[in-house]
Amino acid sequence: MLNYNSPIMDAKNYSGIKISVTESVIKINLRGKNRDFITKIGKELSIIPPTDPNISSGNEKLNILWLGPDEWLLYSNDKIDFKNNNSLEDRLFDQISKVKLGSVTNVTDHWVMINLKGDNVFELLSSGCPFNFNDFKNSKGAVTQTLLNHIDVIIHNKNINDLNLFVRRSFSIHLWSWMNDSARFI
Repeated sequence: MLNYNSPIMDAKNYSGIKISVTESVIKINLRGKNRDFITKIGKELSIIPPTDPNISSGNEKLNILWLGPDEWLLYSNDKIDFKNNNSLEDRLFDQISKVKLGSVTNVTDHWVMINLKGDNVFELLSSGCPFNFNDFKNSKGAVTQTLLNHIDVIIHNKNINDLNLFVRRSFSIHLWSWMNDSARFI
């Protein structure tokens, strides 16, 4: 893994919004099409990847987000134990990639996960995003890929007014600055 120290390690509280960066959680991109691929993931993780668009599945340790008909983002709810951080990836790689059922790619260093909580979260997102959040905000487990302040993001609705937002590391500081500036006026 990349030895990267993010300059946005703090949390910010505004009126009805808390913004914080969640570092050190494993993120794995999974790609595959056939039934054996889905079955192997289900057996290895005890979670069946969602096959319906824009939803997620998960348990107390892991979440799987639907990104496309043959693509998912797997992320952990717990911080990475750096001594054993490759065990999940290695198990998936052995069960899927080595037997040519699909691909397993560690994207932990590619994505920064920002957690947004509070009653005004969707007002903040709507101020810089073309996506209509009316149905999304009431759908626990919903997932969308959209633009926020002209930056590609993945948004996972974990619970009511509790979201995880994934942004590419190279755009994270810019998006963090925009969210903090915008949150002050909501």
